[in-house]
Amino acid sequence: MVKMVVKVTSLLAAGLCAAGIATTASAQDTKIVLGMSGWTGFAPLSLADKAGIFKKNGLDVELKMIPQKDRHLALASGAIQCAATTIETHVAWNANGVPIVQIFQMDKSYGADGIAVRGDIKNFADLKGKTIGVDAPGTAPYFGLAWMLSKNGMTLKDVKTTTLSPQAAAQAFVAGQNDAAMTYEPYLSTVRSNPAAGKILATTLDYPMVMDTVGCAPTWLKANAKAAQALTNSYFEALEMIKADPAKSNELMGSAVKQTGEQFAKSAAYLRWQDKAANQKFFAGELTAFMKDAEKILLEAGVIRKAPEDLAVTFDASFIK
Repeated sequence: MVKMVVKVTSLLAAGLCAAGIATTASAQDTKIVLGMSGWTGFAPLSLADKAGIFKKNGLDVELKMIPQKDRHLALASGAIQCAATTIETHVAWNANGVPIVQIFQMDKSYGADGIAVRGDIKNFADLKGKTIGVDAPGTAPYFGLAWMLSKNGMTLKDVKTTTLSPQAAAQAFVAGQNDAAMTYEPYLSTVRSNPAAGKILATTLDYPMVMDTVGCAPTWLKANAKAAQALTNSYFEALEMIKADPAKSNELMGSAVKQTGEQFAKSAAYLRWQDKAANQKFFAGELTAFMKDAEKILLEAGVIRKAPEDLAVTFDASFIK
């Protein structure tokens, strides 16, 4: 009797698929390799993975930790299909011949990115000629530094930079190396926890220019629209879980970056994850406006040689409707 029930159920499911009424799981069992980092803003993706949300939605997602400066190479080679990164990075990749299409926004930084300086540095003008630990060109910290300097009448030519990852930049600064460090959470809290090493001169509360989106290779996206929709839905479901069970969610998200739930919650306090309503508002106009501003800084910093011909092809708002 049990075997008969299973067989009938299987036949019914097959019939529904044939009729085009497929379940999420049967609709897409597509493997997605998504490039990202340990940045706190990306944590809902880790939650969707650890809490089984991706699997529930019929996705086989591998979250691959790849330095931001190398993520476009992985995308170009086909090693990853999608990537989480800052918006200006999407602009730079498209401008430099690695097309990617943004499908949903993840977060906005509210103090989670910043520049730490020694106690005798009172303003940006005091940074002239100083050495700053910052990640490589094409990364969020590098862009953030260029943005802050630009807003203060300076450029990267006015300072000396030494290439360090966000974590290494913070650790080196606390250890007494370099005059300043451009980094982000959870590493910026390393500086917050060591006030004797220096202070935070400015963050994204002062200069709101760090916003992250998930994008996918356009050819892959066209062939796997249902998988991309399931990926988007999984992100929003992860946000709902954070609201419903913050303690468990913080514990799971923290475990991905070797933090306790309490430590993770403190890092997350410096950013805002973006729900569907916020996504719809952002994609309606703010995204394009920001990309246009970012183009100028990217050109000035030498990250790109020319702006993308058409910014409209760098995003697709259909997945957040």
